[in-house]
Amino acid sequence: MAAAGGGFEDPSADILAQAAASFGLLASPARLHIVWALARGESDVTGLAERVGGALPAVSQHLTKLKLAGLVRSRREGRRQVYYVDDPDIVEVVHLLVDRLSDRAAPARRRLHGL
Repeated sequence: MAAAGGGFEDPSADILAQAAASFGLLASPARLHIVWALARGESDVTGLAERVGGALPAVSQHLTKLKLAGLVRSRREGRRQVYYVDDPDIVEVVHLLVDRLSDRAAPARRRLHGL
């Protein structure tokens, strides 16, 4: 790893590739919404489809991709498959970004409603 300005070392190419793959999966608004919803609490695919407004097969496909990437996990409860985010770092990144963007949008919404 090469030292960057300020004495910090650059991450390895492998770490950067893994991070880019994770961000790539979260670049889909539907998958980001699913991770956001699961960060708030676990759910089965039917509950997620209702919450995010997606078709059941599409939500199921998104969950499969997120699961294969290790961003989401599942466990069986009887006949249901329950999904959850088991990575506090992913939850923190998603919350930080969405909360910041929401905070930035709030003043504009207040200005529009005040007209």
